[in-house]
Amino acid sequence: MAHIISLMNHKGGVGKTTSAVNIAAGLHILGKRILLIDLDPQANLTMHLKGDPDLSAPTIYGALRSEYGLPIQNLKPGFDIVSSTLDLASSELELQSEPGREYLLLELIQPFISDYDFIFIDCPPSLGLLTINALSASTHIIIPVESSAFSLKGMTKLFDIIEKVKYRLNKKLNSHKILITKYDSRKTIQREITEYIRIQQKTKVFDTVIRTNVTLEEASMRQCSVFDLDPKSSGAIDYMNACKEILQQ
Repeated sequence: MAHIISLMNHKGGVGKTTSAVNIAAGLHILGKRILLIDLDPQANLTMHLKGDPDLSAPTIYGALRSEYGLPIQNLKPGFDIVSSTLDLASSELELQSEPGREYLLLELIQPFISDYDFIFIDCPPSLGLLTINALSASTHIIIPVESSAFSLKGMTKLFDIIEKVKYRLNKKLNSHKILITKYDSRKTIQREITEYIRIQQKTKVFDTVIRTNVTLEEASMRQCSVFDLDPKSSGAIDYMNACKEILQQ
């Protein structure tokens, strides 16, 4: 039975897609069967691993509209993706009147749950219907948080949404886990914010922090994971450590 993990934060630019790609790639290196679902209309995950989206190919948008089943594409043995498209942005309005609209993604995923060890959902930077669908389908949540002055702004609202979904829609949803990203230990403010997050959230924070590393940006530009580009980089080391933490949970 797969662990279904949503990566979410309604603040953009925190390394959400980078984390989705590299955690998935790290766990694949450790022998796990992986499915990545791009639920963000910006399609950053799709572009990270496949380049510009093929507008004629089936995507999560068509699947949510019941045009076909989950359009899984194989990238390498044991490593699959469901692509996104800009058209997905209109689904928030189009699906509002759909019966059981909060469970559309779960219904698409269910036939494939036994085929994977981990299913990762890259959520949009919002708290709309797409994110609610991801939470309703998930067993776990990872919240990438940049260690900056504005990183915790609005987080209370995010935690409230998670608790409401757990209470009303998905009893199997476990507590969130915060992953601190873009960390630079040379900056006093980042050390202080990281310590504050650890004090406030206690066990809900990864021991691993993802250090600022140019290789992570280069990997995105080259449409690969950081492990493919430089497995000895600090980015690869940090994400592998995060993967090992996930396996220990």
